[in-house]
Amino acid sequence: MKYKIVLEKSEEGYSVSCPGLPGCWSQGATEEEAIENIQDAIQEYLAAIEDTFKDADVREVEVSI
Repeated sequence: MKYKIVLEKSEEGYSVSCPGLPGCWSQGATEEEAIENIQDAIQEYLAAIEDTFKDADVREVEVSI
């Protein structure tokens, strides 16, 4: 899957968030580290959501933009 991220330079390095996944954010000392960290954060976020809806009727839809 591909997710859009927002990368912002800060005094401590870089902060990064995923607007499509509210509350999913990370940081890193370098741009590369921040991107690696948000990839991990996205995986953990999706795993937590999957656990939350384990017994629900979950479906996928395709949206064209």
